[in-house]
Amino acid sequence: MRNVLAVILGGGKGTRLFPLTQLRSKPAVPLAGKYRLIDIPISNCLNSEINRIYLLTQFNSASLHSHIRQTYRFDRFDGGFVEILAAQQTMEGHNWYEGTADAVRKNLRYFEQSGIEYVLILSGDQLYRMDFAEMLETHKKSGAHASIAALPVTREAARGFGIMRVDDTGRVRGFLEKPKCDEEIDKLVRTDPAWIDARGIKSHGRDCLASMGIYLFNMDTLVELLSKSDYQDFGKEVFPMSIRTHNVHVHLFDGYWEDIGTIRSFYEANLDLTLPNAPFKMEDQRFPIYTHARSLPPTRCDGAHIKRSLIADGCVIGEGSIIENSVIGLRCKIGKNVTIANSILMGADMYQTEEEVQSDIAKRIPILGVGDGSMLDGVIVDKNCRIGEGVHVQGGESCTVTERPPVVIQDGIIVIPKETTLPDGWRL
Repeated sequence: MRNVLAVILGGGKGTRLFPLTQLRSKPAVPLAGKYRLIDIPISNCLNSEINRIYLLTQFNSASLHSHIRQTYRFDRFDGGFVEILAAQQTMEGHNWYEGTADAVRKNLRYFEQSGIEYVLILSGDQLYRMDFAEMLETHKKSGAHASIAALPVTREAARGFGIMRVDDTGRVRGFLEKPKCDEEIDKLVRTDPAWIDARGIKSHGRDCLASMGIYLFNMDTLVELLSKSDYQDFGKEVFPMSIRTHNVHVHLFDGYWEDIGTIRSFYEANLDLTLPNAPFKMEDQRFPIYTHARSLPPTRCDGAHIKRSLIADGCVIGEGSIIENSVIGLRCKIGKNVTIANSILMGADMYQTEEEVQSDIAKRIPILGVGDGSMLDGVIVDKNCRIGEGVHVQGGESCTVTERPPVVIQDGIIVIPKETTLPDGWRL
């Protein structure tokens, strides 16, 4: 895999993940208590023996830079790297990235390295496990100029994806973005379930192949496609064009895959990880998820009741507290008799000293964490928040807030932004 270079697209402003992206880029959003979204594609690369990785980003990238710098360090003789390429002024142009394809086009000079024959294009906001060596094998056997990972889906789910039509060899012959009705599917992009079954994947009646936004290009093909067009988006422009002009094949995939692009999908993907039979196993050591190694103490529980939850390192959970179906992040301090249900707490970046705690108490400011007797249900709490005593916050589809509140509601989910303070007795 040394002739494969990975390029991870960091995405735009991440407006659909606001306010989690208010102070950080989308790939830097915390995941599962102790990881960040960017750890998923990088871990997939490393587990596939790809260790030359570029990350393209331009918005709020300070925390992302810090995470990459602290986490991914390679042997100096190995040649591996994870480097961030942020938008910059050059002799060729001074504009920001105008889209995924434009971002890659503006950095081609970094990718055209000696010995690199293939470029793997990945998204920075998806949760999945994939062995890219298998995708490269499919790519080589088919003699393709480009390959795309395809997920079999039902026609009901197909309405949210770009759907491909393939011939008997697996070559892509058509593409339709978010088909609106069964007639469009039947006429333009339906795939015979028997064709999927014949390739070792049980179709279970699924007759649509959805694009996963994972592309493998021959280097010369990628350069040609981008240099001869001014297209800005891979999924909507470059990929449909390449179908008409080049040999493009699908690589079938049937594992867990989730696009974490909205507050709702982020919330549900995290809570799915707490299930007894979670669809995505974080603890699978055949394909580990790598992240920043921290020197934190074990979590301490003092008479708490914890059910179907993920608890990260360095937490302190008080007596009588109840935590159910929730994700508790690093360094969370949870007081006594607190109830947390169906919620995601991202934790804190630091511990408060005893002097800082006493100073806050004297000023009647809640300390970092969740105060005694509080209740959080259906809530996402970003990092470094101060939730006072007796606070009651409960989400739901009918939940509303007053003008310019300290919290944000997206998709019926209450999000408490980073470093927010909710005083004692605050209710919603």
